[in-house]
Amino acid sequence: MQRHHFVKLLALATPMTAFAMELNTFEKITDKLALSERMPALFVGHGNPMNALYDNPFTQTLSKWGKALRNKQKPKAIMVVSAHWLTKGTFVNNVPKPETIHDFGGFPKELFDMQYPAPGSPEFAKLTASLQPSLIHEADDWGIDHGTWTILHHLFPEADIPVYQLSIDYSKPMEYHFNLAAELKSLRDKGVLIIGSGNVVHNLGMSMRAFQTGDPKPFDWAVEFDEYAKKKIEERDWFALFNYENTKAGKLSSPSMDHYAPMIYTLGLSYANEPITQLYEEVSFGAISMRTFSVG
Repeated sequence: MQRHHFVKLLALATPMTAFAMELNTFEKITDKLALSERMPALFVGHGNPMNALYDNPFTQTLSKWGKALRNKQKPKAIMVVSAHWLTKGTFVNNVPKPETIHDFGGFPKELFDMQYPAPGSPEFAKLTASLQPSLIHEADDWGIDHGTWTILHHLFPEADIPVYQLSIDYSKPMEYHFNLAAELKSLRDKGVLIIGSGNVVHNLGMSMRAFQTGDPKPFDWAVEFDEYAKKKIEERDWFALFNYENTKAGKLSSPSMDHYAPMIYTLGLSYANEPITQLYEEVSFGAISMRTFSVG
């Protein structure tokens, strides 16, 4: 064969060879991430970052639930949709050693000193992105924020399960987040525990005085909306939950979408007739709901 013909064929073959190698690598990854017993999905009302340090009924609930799951089937990885990673577009962090992000201020040094040294999961991050490649993009500029590590500290204190996060596209409506979550259900069958971390009711501006004075009493409208959300979850009335701002109590309870959207992700991961179990219920300090529930 003449040399210029060989070079031309090699040039044509190289992209296909690279693609075949990439496909082969991806198939090896997905083979290793074999099917397992279906993981539940979880929504946690994470509340005050200081909960990372507290021993109270809420943190005890997380601890008991985490121990029970570990005893039944230890997750292969944990993906968290946290209220504290907002982006334009949807991203999944693929770093092998995620940084513990202290994304808050005004708290004691003890909280800033806390670390959650769990490994990341580039393999599961890649698999997650592959489920909706036109919508989910890999990123290496994020770690695990306090919406993640403050609750994992109680759920899995050993920090030995790989952890990665999925961001929330703040420009999208609630139905988008629900439908995107539904496309990620198969991760539950591969051993991934998916957690939405936010709050059903979260109006920090109106709660600030209550925090400053130490008054745990909730506002009436906050309790009203928390109970409304519970009722709609039980009825599986997703449309009503998408349109929470149609109620006065809903507008007050979630003046921004960041803490509400993680709940929608958890609900989007549910299968028809799958049980939804309320694990913890509390509204305190004016307008902070600690409602926590599991799916499956």
